[in-house]
Amino acid sequence: MLSDRPVKKSAVKKAEDLLKLPVRMGGIELGRPVDLLIDRERPRAVGFDVLCGDEAHRFLPFVVAKVRDDAIEIDSPFLLLDFAQVDFYRHQATTLRELDGDGRDLVVGEDGTIESSARHR
Repeated sequence: MLSDRPVKKSAVKKAEDLLKLPVRMGGIELGRPVDLLIDRERPRAVGFDVLCGDEAHRFLPFVVAKVRDDAIEIDSPFLLLDFAQVDFYRHQATTLRELDGDGRDLVVGEDGTIESSARHR
C-alpha cells in the first residue's frame, strides 16, 4: 500500500508524530488525534480520529487540517464531525493502527500521500 510517487522531504511527517500533535483552533486545544484513517484503495490519509475534550471521538478530514510543527490547526470546530455522520469513511478506510501499529515505518506527505519511511532516510 505504498505510493511510487516521491514526496518532498520538507513536506513529510512521520505518521507516529502526527498522532502526538494537538488539534487546535486559534490556539485553543480541542482534542488529540488517536488514529489516522487511510484510504483502502490508495496510500493516502483520509482523516484523523480525534479524541475531543468532551471524550467524544470525531472525524477530522485530512484536507481541511493544517499540519504545523507543533499542532494540527483547524479554522472551525464544525470541521470535527461526528463519526455517525461520516460512517462512509469507516467503511472506505482502514486505520493506521490496523496497518502499521504505531506508524513508526510510515511518513505522510503534505498532500496526504503515505510512503515507507525507509525512502526518506
